[in-house]
Amino acid sequence: MRFLIRPPKLIRKLYKESIWRIEQKKPTIYLTFDDGPIPELTPWVLDILKKYHVKATFFCVGENVKKNPELYNRIIDEGHKTGNHTQNHLKGWKTKTQLYLNNVEACHSLVDSNLFRPPYGRLKLSQFKLISNSYNVVFWDVLSHDYSTKITPENCLQNSIKYTRNGSIIVFHDNIKAEKNLKFALPNYIEHFLNLNYSFECI
Repeated sequence: MRFLIRPPKLIRKLYKESIWRIEQKKPTIYLTFDDGPIPELTPWVLDILKKYHVKATFFCVGENVKKNPELYNRIIDEGHKTGNHTQNHLKGWKTKTQLYLNNVEACHSLVDSNLFRPPYGRLKLSQFKLISNSYNVVFWDVLSHDYSTKITPENCLQNSIKYTRNGSIIVFHDNIKAEKNLKFALPNYIEHFLNLNYSFECI
């Protein structure tokens, strides 16, 4: 099965004012994690990041922050950044615009950040135009598909490495669905690019 790792050019053109990639003179990767924080996986992710001395950006679901404030505080305390991923992980295409905006603001009351990533990467243009007045909307350059049961841990790693380039924003998930693939791919991915003298930065 073929997985769409890099976003199509048409989508990037439609949302051209979003952040897709941040190219730097020095080889740099922007690790991001969606859907947490959750006690089953986020502490492990933070431990791995600490082990390798790298930083990342966590796009947090408001209801998970409310349930796990100590984990959210740990993300901040350990020098990582956070972003808004809506209060209830809403799919923009299937949600009325005002309801979606209200959900984003509910998350903002818990996640103090000017970064926003739409769950599933799905956002109506009407929603995007309004949200981008207050937030930097962040998509990605590489999607790991770590959450998929149709991809092996080895393929998750191979695809992530293959498509990463200088300035790539890559998406992993601190979501229980991603656990098997993430626990194999993340440390190996970090080691691979550290050996190539890449640095890992927050957005």
